[in-house]
Amino acid sequence: MVKQITYSALFALTLASCSTLQPAATASRKPSVSEEKSSSAGQVRFLDDISMDANASKPEAKPAYESPSRRTSGGTASTRDHRDNRSASSSRLLNEKAPVVEKTTAVQLKYAILMNTEVETLKDMHLLEYVDEWYGTRYRMGGNDKSGIDCSAFTKAIYLSAFGVTLPRTAREQYRAARIVSSTELKEGDLVFFNTRGGVSHVGIYLGYNKFIHASTSQGVTVSDMFDPYYLKRFLGSGRIERSEAKAKTPGDEEAQRGF
Repeated sequence: MVKQITYSALFALTLASCSTLQPAATASRKPSVSEEKSSSAGQVRFLDDISMDANASKPEAKPAYESPSRRTSGGTASTRDHRDNRSASSSRLLNEKAPVVEKTTAVQLKYAILMNTEVETLKDMHLLEYVDEWYGTRYRMGGNDKSGIDCSAFTKAIYLSAFGVTLPRTAREQYRAARIVSSTELKEGDLVFFNTRGGVSHVGIYLGYNKFIHASTSQGVTVSDMFDPYYLKRFLGSGRIERSEAKAKTPGDEEAQRGF
């Protein structure tokens, strides 16, 4: 009888203790992932220490791409100033050259082209006017007039008409009469000598800028370059005839004044 009462008391105590511990176990149970998601979906949560700036959400506006052609069409202020200065400089140079161009003669322009130089660099127009009278005259051995002329007769005619100086007839004799000067000291009107057939056999008149005029066997009276391989290889030297007492004449004088 006593055992039955003890068992009944223990059973009742067990039931009471299970019912008492169950809420505690239920309260300590962690919610599942799905329950957290459903719980957070229905709530609005705010983060602490976050300040809102009305302009922060607007991205900084970047300048639109501008192609090089569009940039140069108008140009910056400095670019426009550079163009204006360059235009002003060009206009000033043209104005400075205008008087030179206006005074340029056909002969001066012709020999500037033949000599590959600027018009204003041609100083001895007196000499050019005389040689131009003979330009294009055909070559003829022993000739001494406009129907045909050889190299030494051409130099003799120019020296007589332009400088009033009488030269010997042949190239070899002119070489002996001239004072030899260095090729680096050449001046307009100096004589240049070549060996084309043995010894001093060809002569011309130096015009400047490495160019000389002579009676060529193939082209007649023409302008050639001292550095042409043919003449450079055959160059013998240069000479100067004193012209201090030369009496300059004007083109168009009578042929008798030229010794013909």
